[in-house]
Order: sequence, then C-alpha cells, then structure tokens
Amino acid sequence: MLFNSLDFIIFFPVVAFLYFLIPAKGKHVWLLLASYYFYMSWNAGYAVLILCSTVITYTCGRLLERAGQIGDEKKKRFWKTCCLTASLTANLFLLFLFKYYGFAASALESLLPYLGITVKMPEISLLLPVGISFYTFQALGYTIDVYRDELRAEKNLIQYALFVSFFPQLVAGPIERAGNLLSQLRRTDRRFDYEQAREGLLLMLWGYFLKLVLADRIAIFVNTVYGDYESYGGVYLILATILFAFQIYCDFAGYSVIATGAARIMGFTLMENFDAPYLSCSVSEFWRRWHISLSSWFRDYLYIPLGGNRKGRGRKFLNLFLVFCISGLWHGANWTFVIWGALNGLYQIAGEVCRPLRERLRRFFRLRAGGAGERLAAMAVTFCLVDFAWLFFRAQSVGAAFAMIKSIRTQWNPWILFDGSLYELGLSEKSFTVMLLSLAVLLAADVMKYRGVCIRRIILAQTCWFRYLVFAGSALLITLIGVWGIGFAESGFIYFQF
Repeated sequence: MLFNSLDFIIFFPVVAFLYFLIPAKGKHVWLLLASYYFYMSWNAGYAVLILCSTVITYTCGRLLERAGQIGDEKKKRFWKTCCLTASLTANLFLLFLFKYYGFAASALESLLPYLGITVKMPEISLLLPVGISFYTFQALGYTIDVYRDELRAEKNLIQYALFVSFFPQLVAGPIERAGNLLSQLRRTDRRFDYEQAREGLLLMLWGYFLKLVLADRIAIFVNTVYGDYESYGGVYLILATILFAFQIYCDFAGYSVIATGAARIMGFTLMENFDAPYLSCSVSEFWRRWHISLSSWFRDYLYIPLGGNRKGRGRKFLNLFLVFCISGLWHGANWTFVIWGALNGLYQIAGEVCRPLRERLRRFFRLRAGGAGERLAAMAVTFCLVDFAWLFFRAQSVGAAFAMIKSIRTQWNPWILFDGSLYELGLSEKSFTVMLLSLAVLLAADVMKYRGVCIRRIILAQTCWFRYLVFAGSALLITLIGVWGIGFAESGFIYFQF
C-alpha cells in the first residue's frame, strides 16, 4: 500500500479514528493489526519474515537481560556475546538470503575462475521483501542497545512487535531507535491532540508536495534520458543527473515527512530524517543531513565499534571507507551501489587530507572564513561531488555508468537548453515550468530551514481562517498539479527497493 494511493487515503483516517476510540488496552493490538495489514497489502508472505525477525530479536533481548544478571563477570560476558551473535547471525542471514544471495553467487561465479576454480552456485529465486533492510536494522539496533545495557529489554511482546512493524515508518524509515519509539509505545493514555494533528497534517501535505508535484514529475524526465542514454548524451545526461539528485531527495524526504506526519497525528514523534542536505558545505556535512537515521545507525553501531577515529588517522580513513562501502551495499545488491558508497567515503577522506590546501586557496582568493562567498563555493563543490556519485546510484550497471560519463565528456550540445528539445522528453513546456517553480519553492523552504526558520510553526501561529486556507489551498494545489489524472498509476517510492 503506497502513501500516494487511494487505498492509503482511506486506510489511514480509519486507522487513526478507531485508534482514538478504542480503549487504552486495545490500542496497541489495533495498531499492530493495522501495521501487519499495511505490510501484507504488498504480499501476505512478507508477514512471516517480519514476524521471524521480531521473535528472534525479542527473545534475544530477553535472554540478554537475563544473562546480564549473572554474577560471574566472565560467564555474563560469554552468554551476552552468544545472545548478540545469535541475533545478528539470524537476522543478517535472512537479509542475505532474500537480498544478497543472487549478487554474491554471481560475484563468486565471476571471480573464482581467475583462481582456477569453476563453480555453479545453486539458483534461489526469492522475491525481495519491501523494506527488509529498514526493519532489520531497527530490530538489530534494539538488540545491540540491550547488549550494551543502554536499554532494558521489552517484556511486552505486542509492544515490541509494534515497534518493529509500526506502519508509518515500516518500509522506508526513518530507522527509529528503541529508546525513542518504544518509550512512546509504552504509553496507553494517548488521546487525540488537535495541535499535533494540525502539525501532522501540514507535514503530510509537504510530503505529498515533494512526492507528487516534484519527485514523480522529475522521474518522467530522468527515466526518459537514463532509459536511452545512448540517444541522449552530453547536456541531456548532465541535466538528468542534476534532476535525479532532486528526484531522490524529494522522493525519499517526501516519504519520511508523510510518515512523520501520519505518526504525529496519532501522537507519536519520529526522528527527522533530512535537514536541507544540498545546502551542505562538505560531503561529511551532507551525510549528517541526509538519511540521518541510517547515517547515525552506521556511526553508532559500526563506525564507532570499528574504532572510529580513536586509533589514528589511517585507521579512521579505513573505517570511513569500509562503512560507506557497506552503506552502499545496504542500498542494493549491485556493484553500482558499492561504487557509490566508496566514492562518498573517498570524498570524506580526500576532504580531510586536502584541508590545508583548501585553507591556502581560501587565502589566495581572499575569501573570508565562513563568509558567504566561501560557503557558496563549498556548497557548489559539494553538490557536484555528491551528484556525480548519484550517477552510479541511478545507473543500471557499472558499464552503463561509465558509458554515460564518456558521453558527458565527449558530447557537447548546450543548444538543447534553448531549442525546445527538453520538452520532448515526457514533460510539456508547462509541466517543465511547474517543475522549475516547485524546485524554487523547495530551495526557499530549505534555505529557511537551514537558517532555523520553521515555516510550519509560522503557519500554525496564524489565525484560524488563514490556517484553513493554507490546508485547503495546499491540498487543492497538490491535486491539480501533482502527477495525477487520466492514465495515472501511483509511483512507488525509490527506497522501497531497499
């Protein structure tokens, strides 16, 4: 069930309405049933997999807490390690089997002949469950927190199952921490809050604007160019790659904001997942602002345990590179994702190594430290680096990615920006203009957010008639200029595949 489908437009109000009517003791059961129905609407068999992950991590959490009560320190450490290892092994095995087996088998069949070994891996055809990487990491984060004694094991299986499967953020995040969401789920006295509902509705409207007006419209252009990159080279590819950076941002941020808004209406607060990432002045800052829940997960559960920056500069760079390669692989079982992650890791390493050079260039060009000129230059360079990496993320194969890079280098056709050729790629002149104006709205909103101005709070502080005008006008605008109408088929969110 997609957020941008008629099914969800009916499903969510019904779930929220009944949630506030049901007595306190039945609220969690109702939300759990709704969450499983939401997930099973894609494929009923998916429920078995998420149930397995839930039972495994719940049981390991209880065993970890029991092991923590052992008086002998050596035995306690041994049994806690065993419980954690069991949870990690079982969950990562399921993730590997459903998402990475085909990729690993193909890689082995290609590489082993160079060692004089010929092998034919058995074929296993399994449908990739929607959002498996998200809820697996969320459940593993809980287990690790209990192992570290940062969190008490949840005794209520219903509440824990709801933590893993909470439908607003189930299939594409944000990847919630147990310390935040579980503590909210323990409350049973939740009543309808008009203020939270207004804020949640505004968030959902902004998310739908990002998805329907921007992401889905941009996708038409990007899919046309990337789908036939041999015909559309040079500036076509440059423009499509720039637009893809905004497509994936609006698509993923749109989902996260809709999820956050839906949860807020029901009284839950989810973590913020995006914070004006394309206004970052460095790649490291970009990753503090992009997909924050995943970036912080890798920082806390992988980068720091590997040693972080505590074991010297060389080890820090190695840790960074490994974490970003794994992050790339998390996004998909394809070498294009690994290269994308590796590039982002190398960018950050190069950024630290070249820091003295940047200081010399700043003094040479007489740029004031922290001044507008330096910041704009840093933002432009950061965007170019990030956008170049997005080309690999979007390409169907490594070969296609390098072919597109070659086309960009060898073909020069800037006249397409002025001769109307851009309006022959799926978007009419009017639709293309709507896209550009909507991008300007997004940029203005991100600039205000970057400066600490919350537009949502400003709107909610206005008089009643103004608020209702904003709500009604926004809904009408999204309906009129979103990618709707005859022949409309709701578009899935990009991150569902992860």
